[in-house]
Amino acid sequence: MRQNNLSTALKTSIWSFVVMLSFVWVSCDSNRVFDTYKSIPNTWHKDSIVSFKVTPPDSTNAYNLFVNLRNTNAYKYNNLFLIVEMVFPHGKTVKDTLEYRMADPGGKLLGTGYTDVKENKLWYKEQVVFQEAGEYTVKIQQAMRENGKVHGVVELEGITDVGFRIEKPDTK
Repeated sequence: MRQNNLSTALKTSIWSFVVMLSFVWVSCDSNRVFDTYKSIPNTWHKDSIVSFKVTPPDSTNAYNLFVNLRNTNAYKYNNLFLIVEMVFPHGKTVKDTLEYRMADPGGKLLGTGYTDVKENKLWYKEQVVFQEAGEYTVKIQQAMRENGKVHGVVELEGITDVGFRIEKPDTK
C-alpha cells in the first residue's frame, strides 16, 4: 500500500512540474500580441487562402509581423513563394509576393524543432503602425512554381500549419 501512495505522489509531483513549466514557457513570450495557426489538411491547394482576422491593440505603437509555418520532411523545395494580402478596416488592400528560403544548400530543412516537423518564423513586415482602428484581415496563399513550368504547384505537400504573428519590437 505504501508503494502505491509513493507512486501516486511521484506522478502528481511530475504532473505539477510539467504544468508549471508549461505556464512559465508560455508566459515568457512577452512580445507576443497575436499568434494563431491554422491547419492545412493533407496538401495546400494553390487556390486555398488561409485567412486571419486581427484587431490590433492600438494605433500608435509599431509592431513586427510574421508568417509562421510548420512543415514536414515531405516539403521538397528549397524555397517558398507566398502571396500575403492585408485588408485594412476601411477597404485599402496591400498585396505582397514573398520568397522565403526553406532549406540550406545541402537540402536540409531550416526551422526549429527536433522531430520531422520544423517551425519557421518568417519576416513579413517590420515596424508596422496600425493607423486605422478596427479589424484587419490577413490572407496567405502559396504561390509555388517548379522550374521550367508555367503553371503553379496545384497541391503543395509538406506544409502542415500556417500562422500569423504580431509582436512588439525588441527594446533591447
